[in-house]
Amino acid sequence: MKGLAVLGSTGSVGTQTLDVVRSFRSSFRVVGLAARRNIDLLESQVREFKPKLVSCQGTASEKAFLASNGCAECRMEDMVRDPDVDLVVTATVGDVALGATIAAIEAGKDIALANKESIVMAGGMLMRLARDRGVMVLPLDSEPNAIWQALAGEEEGISKLIITASGGAFRDSDPSDLADMTPEQALDHPTWKMGPKITVDSATLMNKAFEVIEAHHMFGVPWEKIEVVIHPQSVIHSMVEFVDGAVKAHLSVPDMRLPIQYALLYPKRLPNDRMERFDPVSAGQLTFKPLDAERYPCFELAMEVAVRGETWPAALCGADDAAVDLFLNRRIGFLDIAPVIRDALKGHAPVHDPSAREIISAAAWGRARAREVAGV
Repeated sequence: MKGLAVLGSTGSVGTQTLDVVRSFRSSFRVVGLAARRNIDLLESQVREFKPKLVSCQGTASEKAFLASNGCAECRMEDMVRDPDVDLVVTATVGDVALGATIAAIEAGKDIALANKESIVMAGGMLMRLARDRGVMVLPLDSEPNAIWQALAGEEEGISKLIITASGGAFRDSDPSDLADMTPEQALDHPTWKMGPKITVDSATLMNKAFEVIEAHHMFGVPWEKIEVVIHPQSVIHSMVEFVDGAVKAHLSVPDMRLPIQYALLYPKRLPNDRMERFDPVSAGQLTFKPLDAERYPCFELAMEVAVRGETWPAALCGADDAAVDLFLNRRIGFLDIAPVIRDALKGHAPVHDPSAREIISAAAWGRARAREVAGV
């Protein structure tokens, strides 16, 4: 049995990870669960999966269920180092799991990575460390996971990566209406069920910029060889074009459990009767269109920052985190997100070859600076 530590177990990816575990009870043992404040759901998960280690926030009374269920409370960094853990699932949002991810790699644990911010902020460091420790970093997100599957058996000859984007909740909205869009409208994603942060990032296409950065680091592909296209149906998750002109595309229904299962069971493929199967007839027409830079200014901004390296991507992550939070709390409008991030980054003093502490500090700076720019 493969021992799992699930960081962010009460979030969207975390709960879907545990749903996959339910389908393969004999293949996995849940050793540790980490969450923040969703104590009620965490308690339900603890009672079902009986982990020996738990990390969470809350009062002593809120966490009383841990002792009654035989759990030990610990930091995420200590959880991932436990000898019973074989695979660490990073399903958190933001930079909260970066330290634990580094600790896990240093301890020789494989990583199933859904946390975009960790690799955006510290992709070069994480991938070098993983190579040095002989650790696998397995992408959980549907798009990089699709690229990973398309590259199986292909040792060389990549001409281009083509990452698809749904376009988010406002992809068909009149641009003149975007200023008045509410958080509720932004969270009404047409094809995916995700957490609030990533759903807003989908509406701005910041999440797609993060996936380009992720693909650059994970697959070693130059920036200029990564393309993004809008694909509203979310059936083709990504494509790889090879030098001979052949293109491999990964297709499936839009269900995060499919890439999660592939990563958790890798290198095996096992049947799961709980998964919906792709039917090309019922899927109907599959369409594509180019990315509209004017509609998605966050994408262009993020790519400008990404190629600078150093601590720029970390500051970007922090500023985006704050801007999205401000929008969700109705402190700024939807069209204010990109200007707030851009203005916040103007004052960044980058650090060359940063340490993990300096990377986390840059993200904190970006978060605080964005709030200052927004006047809150």
